Amino acid sequence: MAEKKDPNQFRRTWDKEKYEKLARDRAFQEDEDKYVRRPETGRRELLKPRGYDVDLDSTVGKSIVVNKATPSAQAGGFFCNVCDCVVKDSINFLDHINGRKHQRNLGMSMKVERSTVEQVRARFDLHKRKKQEKTEVREYDIEAIVSARREEEERQKMDRREKRKERKRRRKDDEDDEDLGGLDPAMVSVMGFDGFVTKTKAK
Repeated sequence: MAEKKDPNQFRRTWDKEKYEKLARDRAFQEDEDKYVRRPETGRRELLKPRGYDVDLDSTVGKSIVVNKATPSAQAGGFFCNVCDCVVKDSINFLDHINGRKHQRNLGMSMKVERSTVEQVRARFDLHKRKKQEKTEVREYDIEAIVSARREEEERQKMDRREKRKERKRRRKDDEDDEDLGGLDPAMVSVMGFDGFVTKTKAK
């Protein structure tokens, strides 16, 4: 910005040649920076899957007190220690950790490694083996269930048989009490009256 030339002129005047030169220099510097080749050490790794489970449920239903001295990691929401930022809900947190900025801070690009034919075949074989194992386990479980069911039925039959025997025994004891005329069976056997009692059963 130049000084005022006329004391009666209150509007500011500008040195156009000076600022045109600064603009040309800046444009030239930007062009040079654009075509500078980055060093090979700055190449990022290909995108890899996470080796851990994202914890989204540990703070559900919990209340915390937040004040000015509370650290950002404990101030509520979801804290990303890689990017040093707090996200308020789980959907945005998942979008953040899957996004370009987070992956760049981890040193990875958004490009995925191209699979080879051998890797695809190995993956097919793995899924085929898993499917076979599941079918074998399912058949084994069916046999175990059938055998357990048979054992349960046998046990129920034995219980019913024992209950029938118990009912017959009680019915026989009740009939014997009726034949003795209400006397104590032990007293009758001691006094020798049990030989005189006649037991008649209704046909």
